[in-house]
Amino acid sequence: MQTLIVFCHLRWDFVFQRPQHLLTRLAKHYKVMFVEEPVYEAGEGRMVFSQASPNLTVCQPHTPSHAPGFHDDQLPLLQPLVAELAPAGEEVLVWFYTPMALPLLQGLHPSLVIYDCMDELSAFKNPPKQLLQRESALLNIADLVFTGGPSLYEAKRTRHDNAHCFPSSVEAAHFAQALDRSNGHALQRGVPHPRLGFFGVIDERFDAGLIADIADAHPEWQVVLVGPVVKIDPAALPQRQNVHYFGQQSYQDLPQFLAGWDVCLLSFALNEATRFISPTKVLEYMAAELPIVSTAIRDVEDPYGTIVAIGRDHKQFIAHCEAALAQTPEQTSRMGASMREVVARTSWDATADRMQQLIAGTPPGGKAARLTRKSAGDNGEAGQTDAPGKINPLRASPGIPLYGSIVIGGGPTGLSAAYHVGTDNLLLERNGSVGGWCRSIQDGGFTFDHAGHIMFSNDPYVLELYDKLLGENQHWQMREAWVYSKEVYTRYPFQASLNGLPPEVIKECILGAIEARYGDGAEAPSCASQHVEDCCADGGSEAARASDTARTEKTQSFEDFIYKVWGAGIAKHFAIPYNRKLWTVPLSEMETSWLGGRVPLPNLAEIVEGALRPVPRPMGPNARFGYPKRGGFQSLMNGFLPLIRGKIELNAEVAQVLPEEHRVTLADGRRFQYEKLVSTMPLPELVKLIGDAAPPAVRQAARGLRHISIRCVNIGIARSDVTDKHWIYYPEDTIFHRIFVQGNASPECNAPGGFGFTCEISYSPLKPLPLDGEALIQRCIDDAIKVGFISADDQVLVANQIDMPVAYVVYDHQRAENVATVRTWLAGHDIHLAGRYSEWEYYNSDHAFLAGKRAAEQVTREHSRVAPRAS
Repeated sequence: MQTLIVFCHLRWDFVFQRPQHLLTRLAKHYKVMFVEEPVYEAGEGRMVFSQASPNLTVCQPHTPSHAPGFHDDQLPLLQPLVAELAPAGEEVLVWFYTPMALPLLQGLHPSLVIYDCMDELSAFKNPPKQLLQRESALLNIADLVFTGGPSLYEAKRTRHDNAHCFPSSVEAAHFAQALDRSNGHALQRGVPHPRLGFFGVIDERFDAGLIADIADAHPEWQVVLVGPVVKIDPAALPQRQNVHYFGQQSYQDLPQFLAGWDVCLLSFALNEATRFISPTKVLEYMAAELPIVSTAIRDVEDPYGTIVAIGRDHKQFIAHCEAALAQTPEQTSRMGASMREVVARTSWDATADRMQQLIAGTPPGGKAARLTRKSAGDNGEAGQTDAPGKINPLRASPGIPLYGSIVIGGGPTGLSAAYHVGTDNLLLERNGSVGGWCRSIQDGGFTFDHAGHIMFSNDPYVLELYDKLLGENQHWQMREAWVYSKEVYTRYPFQASLNGLPPEVIKECILGAIEARYGDGAEAPSCASQHVEDCCADGGSEAARASDTARTEKTQSFEDFIYKVWGAGIAKHFAIPYNRKLWTVPLSEMETSWLGGRVPLPNLAEIVEGALRPVPRPMGPNARFGYPKRGGFQSLMNGFLPLIRGKIELNAEVAQVLPEEHRVTLADGRRFQYEKLVSTMPLPELVKLIGDAAPPAVRQAARGLRHISIRCVNIGIARSDVTDKHWIYYPEDTIFHRIFVQGNASPECNAPGGFGFTCEISYSPLKPLPLDGEALIQRCIDDAIKVGFISADDQVLVANQIDMPVAYVVYDHQRAENVATVRTWLAGHDIHLAGRYSEWEYYNSDHAFLAGKRAAEQVTREHSRVAPRAS
């Protein structure tokens, strides 16, 4: 007989369930060695053997380590013990119930590797940190994959091309003993009827609140619970006179408990841990032909929803129990017939036989066999990986978790990448919450963002994503963007909304535009892009409206562009002072590709029209924007969290990136390996973390990338009628260049009776902050009073500061070349750049979502191309 070595997270003498049913039957064909998790014992490690049944040996490792389960600290102690289980020279079969034991495969010579995925272990309480990445590695090398139910099969079948669905089955004859209703168990003889019973493990999957509600709704009912309590505090379970806990009982005794019940309960909580479960007990209950009431577990409702009553909430569950107890004999008879028909279609014998046929029909020597031979040095191939950029999961650095991909940064780009890339991913976020610069803070009942953010996009996918992330928590409204200059408000964009400015200013602006259009220039200045976009999500594209045919001239700098597009008047009174104030660097040092669209000379008719009469509220797709009703922009970021299937680590600051080793080290000393890395952190910072491993030219290019910083001063005052505007630009003498009116983004950002706004101040080495701390806050308050935004009588309720050290990337003339140099080198080391700060691009949040999606798709494509699955 060939040896079958099984690694399991469950002990053999625990609840008798799927592993025990299958392996006792497969022991007819194989010599089964069932390896449990280790137990502590001082001294030298040893394996303790016990015979569970013919050809089935339980192997319990005893080691001097207190580490739980197949922990990394246990692996070197277990390796020699496990290696002795394989007969000399034999290629064994290896069967996994837990991916955590995967590194122990290295000491064996497997002909086939089987993964029986009976549960989604990563969704259970306190899963090991490495579980997801080890499962991905196991799925990559397994020859056969079995799943414990339809839901799990749907989740895994796209990740393996030889996956098979084997729902839990039943020993019908065993549980049919319960049909003798007089054969009750002695423990419950003193419990009155009606009895509603449950047997199974009582853990985080168990709805304790439901049991309490049942007991309270019907004190005359008796609830009988049979099974061990694990991973939860027994004291937290409901304590009632009509709730009875009988603890773990033997498999042989379960029919006797069933014989004394009137209704069987599948009282599972609806949470991540139960999302994929396929309860064995539903068929065992059916074999006893008793009424069954279940919560809305997918693998119970489909296909048994016509036989099992499904309670979608506690009230409905209790109502179904009432109906079950009131069944007529005719109803009971029809129910029994339906149950017998279901039970007759399945058995553990048939399931085990079909599995054995698949094992026998799968050619030996698959991917795992090849990898273990390489690891042992066969053919001189030790140390080789499968392909460039693909780490051999059996030879990853001991104790260091390996992920198919790691995403650095939990801002909008990183969250989008993690959402789109799938399960075998680790998202590292250095802060205590996700969101990056799209995070929000709470202060005194006010909500403030890190600078002003809005929801806006012309991309249908992003609009659908907003709905998925926020649902009904959205507030859409028409934009009110304004400019304050010359002591008056004009609509944004300035050049198309001159009405109300002093006559001499209007005159200069119109004459300047005419001179720019009909002057000596041969061509209208233009940008490289072919599509007009609203880069700032604040109506900037309205400044880029096409005009009729005109002579054009290419510009060399942003400053040159301003004069040649808008003319000297608009440049003097708005475009130059505002952009100098915002960008802090000489505008002659900036190029124009960041403007996002081909920008011909402005339409003179519109300029004149905007000077003669007030401009109406802007229309079109750019004029309407959204914002979360509640929770600030943070709630949009948080919307990703329940959708991300991979691992998320918060407070995880990256301290080092080693491209050659494909390794990331955190500031707290933890290390992770990756096959692909997606970075959303600022590009110069990433290169610094790589250090001397990057060539001098790459380090020099990264140092040449420039940015500006933003300090946000958030203020909440005791008044609710400040303004109807959403944001205001200030090109003149204020410390801030823009006020974002947070309180009008959503009224729920305001404390009761209050109103919040944010003063945004740009700074850089060329223009440092003139003040800091309380002095900076007071200067913002004084300037807000000076421009009439608030009054001197307003009471300030809260005031705080948020600093954004890297806020806007500067499009100087060297940027494109520097980015290309760094990006090219990183791409050769499986590092992808995504988002505003890694791509060093002017992105809004909707662009960031799409950038994360593109990065995830690229990683997925490369995984498929580099490591095709073995068949």
